[in-house]
Amino acid sequence: MSSIEILLPKMGESVAEATITKWLKKPGDPVAADEPIVEIATDKVDSEVPAPEAGVLSEQLVKEGDVVKVGQLIARIGSSAGAAPAAPAPAAAPPKAAPATPAPAVSNGHAPAPTAVSQGPVARTGPSGKFYSPLVRNIAESEGVTMAELERIEGSGEGGRVTKKDILGYLPSRGAAASAPAPVQAPAPSAPVATPAAAAPAPPAAPAVAPAAGDEIIEMDRMRKLIADHMVMSKRTSPHVTSFVEADVTNLVQWRDKVKKAFEQREGEKITFTPIFIMAIVQAIKEMPMINVQVDGYSIIKKKDINIGMAAALPSGNLIVPVIKQADQLNLVGLTRKVNDLANRARAGKLQPDEIQGGTYTVTNVGTFGNVLGTPVINQPQVAIMATGAIRKKPAVIETPQGDLIGIRHMMFLSHSYDHRVVDGALGGRFVRRVADILEGWSADTPF
Repeated sequence: MSSIEILLPKMGESVAEATITKWLKKPGDPVAADEPIVEIATDKVDSEVPAPEAGVLSEQLVKEGDVVKVGQLIARIGSSAGAAPAAPAPAAAPPKAAPATPAPAVSNGHAPAPTAVSQGPVARTGPSGKFYSPLVRNIAESEGVTMAELERIEGSGEGGRVTKKDILGYLPSRGAAASAPAPVQAPAPSAPVATPAAAAPAPPAAPAVAPAAGDEIIEMDRMRKLIADHMVMSKRTSPHVTSFVEADVTNLVQWRDKVKKAFEQREGEKITFTPIFIMAIVQAIKEMPMINVQVDGYSIIKKKDINIGMAAALPSGNLIVPVIKQADQLNLVGLTRKVNDLANRARAGKLQPDEIQGGTYTVTNVGTFGNVLGTPVINQPQVAIMATGAIRKKPAVIETPQGDLIGIRHMMFLSHSYDHRVVDGALGGRFVRRVADILEGWSADTPF
């Protein structure tokens, strides 16, 4: 019987793997052409893999929870005639125990590292401050890899993070490494020296609170767990500083009121303030490119492209950040089209995995919810993020050649959070001031 191989499809230039979240068909089930057979997830984007032709699902070659690479074989479909129940997954599929290395004798006072026996939950952050993803922690727990071992693995991810590839590459050589004494993690220069015999404990989790009568317990969904881990990791990674500037955007508001109908008639798009804010941020980045950087240990990576992430609230209450790639190559019309398209597809759950990758700077519009200002959390591995507050009419001093006057002006706050490891107050403050100056200097004759 001929069979059709189902491969994990390509999902964008920067997406190399995905997690199998749920099989929608089981072996022996008939499938129609283009019918979804499995759900997959990449970061915050869920999608489905359809059947290319009709038939019967004959084999599932990966399990729910497995992380598979783009192009990897995940299933086979056979013709409906004579389809037999699927054979068990290939020999490689069963959980692989750690190498059955005989326990070496204790030497130098150090016990050997444990073999593939789960030693309990692995903390999200190690003593060095290095963050470990849920996938890496799951592999470590199932293989009995201790936190001390994880800390020794040289990560190839952003900022030296340990990836799935790194930990899987470590396992085969683990037997040799296990017999060697685990090096003591050197404390940070400003931190007190810990007792050499024990690694510094992970930061304590919030104390468990017993629910009272009538309380409702809500389990976080997958996206909320990702957001929670990412936000905690960001706060532990970057020392946050936030600078604030109040901007008089009266000219900008009047310009938009004047052109919005003509803009929509000509371009078929509604113009909001978001693409204008992005245009101002892009201009400021061109003038101060050291805001558009990432940190790798003690190295600073100056990014060539200006890719602006725009935080978008979803109907579920979660948050996602689609990215406008090479935003500096787009004019106001192009930015408007991109902003509207990404925002609409984000709310509809139709973003592609590649569309939330590769951002170099992020903007979040807290004014959408009527907030005056906010202190946004940096979207790692970036080093800065700007929050734009609500535009409100306020009395303000207007300087004129004839003297100062009091008038009603449209005012807003800009909040700029930045990583103080690489962005000092002078640069962070000048940057947000420059964005405000660009918005305040918006001309009533600005073409679109």
